[in-house]
Amino acid sequence: MTAAHASDEDRRAEWAGVLEEMEVEVLDAERSIRGNRAEEIAAWGRRMEDWTPPNMLGPLPPDLRERAARLLQHQLAVAEELVERITQSQRQRDVAARMAYRPRPVAAYVDRAL
Repeated sequence: MTAAHASDEDRRAEWAGVLEEMEVEVLDAERSIRGNRAEEIAAWGRRMEDWTPPNMLGPLPPDLRERAARLLQHQLAVAEELVERITQSQRQRDVAARMAYRPRPVAAYVDRAL
């Protein structure tokens, strides 16, 4: 095995590991959405802003391109659903904040002979 071949195999293994981590993350986000857990959904929305791509991996190996493209499509679909859920949650909070909460009326009876 040549040094160049070993380097290509190492790069492929590193890329495969990164893709696997990202696949797990998107599945976790999807589970949060399916579970209707508002706090987790909001946390995922904030978390996506903090992500930074790994550096020094080199170009994506050709045999992983299809996997990466599928992952990207899955990420975009989940991100869109996250935005929808977060927006829906904000609207519900706004409506709830505008609602006036009063105690339920108590029935009053007049006790008198007819």
